[in-house]
This record gives sequence, structure tokens and C-alpha cells, in this order.
Amino acid sequence: MNSTKQGQGHLDPQQLTQRVRVVSVGKRRLPLAAFETIAKATFERKQVQVLHHNRASNETLQRTLSPQQLIHYRDNWYLDAWCHLRKGVRSFSIDAIQSAEILDTPAKEIDLQAMRQQLDGGYGIFAGAPKDWAELTFSPAREGWVQHETWHPQQQGTLHADGSYTLRLPYADERELIGDILRFGAEVKVHAPAGLRKQVEAQIERMRAIYP
Repeated sequence: MNSTKQGQGHLDPQQLTQRVRVVSVGKRRLPLAAFETIAKATFERKQVQVLHHNRASNETLQRTLSPQQLIHYRDNWYLDAWCHLRKGVRSFSIDAIQSAEILDTPAKEIDLQAMRQQLDGGYGIFAGAPKDWAELTFSPAREGWVQHETWHPQQQGTLHADGSYTLRLPYADERELIGDILRFGAEVKVHAPAGLRKQVEAQIERMRAIYP
């Protein structure tokens, strides 16, 4: 009896690993060597020279970066850094960095609070000052989930008498937002702005075209 009582409250690490499961969806392969180099440069406040592949333009460029902070977002790692090539703060997906080398040059220091205010104004991983507000209405079937989700720190929500739920949130770049809208299919409707609504409609038409 005493041994049972003594065992209560004791957490066995091996049992924890057997009883806890972490599921990652959309996780991209991370080049560990580049990640370790970038992390080291970030904490040691050194510039780092990287070979970065831009998937959108299919262009690979050598850049010198002053790393500011590491971001873990949706199961992937990103680096917010001052890009000496573009003369501004940029976010880089670390899995798109093919190589990295620490330079013997101090990193350019950026006010972290000001930088975070700039980066956090957009939606998702896309930074920048908000250019508009999206207004989305979710069906009663999805209200129970969406009402408890955080899409943006400044979001506004309204629960309607019919059980539907309207979410308003700012965004700087609509690409990630459109992807999140489309995953709800017919359970969400875009009301505003008109430009965002048209882009979602265009994506739906393109999807319809590949399913004749």
C-alpha cells in the first residue's frame, strides 16, 4: 500500500513518451547544419552569409544577414533578419537556406519591439503594415471551432442569432489567408474586401476547371 502511494504523482519519462503523441502536418525537411549555424549566429550576434532559394521566383541568391530572432511557426522554422542585400528586415524560411557561414562581423542591431510591431501587423508569416481587413462568416457547423481560434491578435468576432460567426482581421499579404479560407470549403464566405473575395472566387474557379 505504501509503495503504491509513493508511486502516485511520479512521472516516468518512458511512459510519457508512450502516452504523448505529437502529429506534424506540413512540416518541411530542415537542414540541421544550416539551422545550427543560423541559431549560433543569432545568439552570438554575428552576421551570417547564406545561400537562399526563393521558391516563388525559383531564384537562388547569396545574402548577408544580421539575424534578429528565430520563429517556430506551423511546424517550421523561420529567421527574421536584417538583409544587407535588400536593406531591410525580411523573414526567411530556414529550410530554403542551402548553406550558412558565420562571419566575423557584429550583427546589425534592430529594435526588437519595433521590429515585432512591424512584422506582427500582417497575417500569418507574412509581415508588413495591414493593408485591409478581411470579413469572413463561418457556418454554424464551424462556429464552435473558429470562435475559439486565434487568427490574429487584433481579430474581432461576432456570433449571430442563426449560429454563424463573423471574423474580422487585418492582413498585409493575402496569400496565406486565402489558403486558410479555402480549407473551410463551403463553410465560410468572404464578405470583404471585394479584392479578397474576387481572389478567392478566382481560386475556386481554377479548382473547378481541374475537376470537369
